[in-house]
Amino acid sequence: MHSPLPAAAVADGHDIANKRRLFFICVLAIVTTSMSFVLRSSIAQDIQTTLFDPIDPLRSASMVGSALGVAFLGFAITVAVGSPLIDAVGMRTVLLLCGGVFVAGTGLTIFADQLASGAGVYRMVWLGMLLSGIGWGSSEAVINPLTTTLYPDDKTHKLNVLHAWWPGGIIIGGLAGLAIGAMNLDWRVKFAVVLVPAVMLIFLLLTSGRFPKTERAAAGIPASEMFKACLSGAFLLWFLAMFLTSAAELAPGQWVDMALTRTVGISGIWLLVYVSGLMFVMRHFAGTMVHKLSSVGLLWVSCLLAAIGLVALSVANSPLMGILAATIWGTGVCYMWPTMLAVASERFPRSGALGMGLIGTAGSLSTYFVLPEMGKIFDRAKIEAAGGEAAFSSLSGDALNAVLAQASTASFRIVAVMPAVLLIVFGLVWLNDRRKGGFKPERL
Repeated sequence: MHSPLPAAAVADGHDIANKRRLFFICVLAIVTTSMSFVLRSSIAQDIQTTLFDPIDPLRSASMVGSALGVAFLGFAITVAVGSPLIDAVGMRTVLLLCGGVFVAGTGLTIFADQLASGAGVYRMVWLGMLLSGIGWGSSEAVINPLTTTLYPDDKTHKLNVLHAWWPGGIIIGGLAGLAIGAMNLDWRVKFAVVLVPAVMLIFLLLTSGRFPKTERAAAGIPASEMFKACLSGAFLLWFLAMFLTSAAELAPGQWVDMALTRTVGISGIWLLVYVSGLMFVMRHFAGTMVHKLSSVGLLWVSCLLAAIGLVALSVANSPLMGILAATIWGTGVCYMWPTMLAVASERFPRSGALGMGLIGTAGSLSTYFVLPEMGKIFDRAKIEAAGGEAAFSSLSGDALNAVLAQASTASFRIVAVMPAVLLIVFGLVWLNDRRKGGFKPERL
């Protein structure tokens, strides 16, 4: 009986599609998800004013937060369920699901008020966002284990390069949204841009060769070992840590346009595009940063800057202050998501695709809970600032904008606590690694 080929040999073998083509498919999948992410943020205020205010003006921000947040629930469920199945179902099949549900979810959101009326409009938007989250989860379930299978000796760097295209897609989608807005076209046209990369992804998948097995499956490690590794206490620590790192990055990213536009004097989406540019460049240098600090050291520095940046965003009241605060926050959250995935693969390689998927699930579940809370904080703050529900309902013009600007600051300040907590956790792990002479990733 022949022993299983190592993952590197499988990735380089002649019986699968070219590495670069497979990696490009991973890049296109993450671009699709990030364009959907930024355009959801960009149309949040349009959805509130055109669809939700006519239904329930006092709680419309909470409705927006709930609708945006359910995408993260769809992501969490799909990654958790799909990750351990990708070897059985096939990576191509899961990515085809990704492209298909992005098309369906985008369509439901665009045509929500034509497909339903009254409260049904909210449910239609909610369902559309849920499908977008399922598309995102389908992408994440595949692209991370596929990348580590293709590049087993360079996981942290290649995952950061792959996830550099998350902000890359945000730049593409953000600029496209701004251009469409400048032409005074409807928000539905803006959100329809997501359909372009989704359809391209489907076409490439239908015309590509075979996909490899994951690193864990190629090494012949049974699924029982994968589940066992994910139940260890050490893995659960990283799972919980991902709740807090993700809350510092993705929740503020979805809220930035709606909340900060009123406080800093420029469109919040410009801040998001600017931060995304920083992240796109910096993630290509992750290998250098890890070499100098280690993966855990990099995460500690990231949490420090993220906490400071979120506090700064909560008090920013001018374009210059907004840019400075966004720079600190963006530098902090830059490496968080891909480095957390790399840590899971390096420290727990037997956890396989399930381990990486559960880390992603933790991140999305965090945002699912945090986004509606940001909306509730915003709603409570605006009513309090106005002097009650009746007073708020009577506001308009500059008076209304002043109250909404005051409410915007509260929602960012509370999130800053989350990365601050991790300074203790990552600090202890970093010191323990240094005490042992440094951490050495395990190879299967």
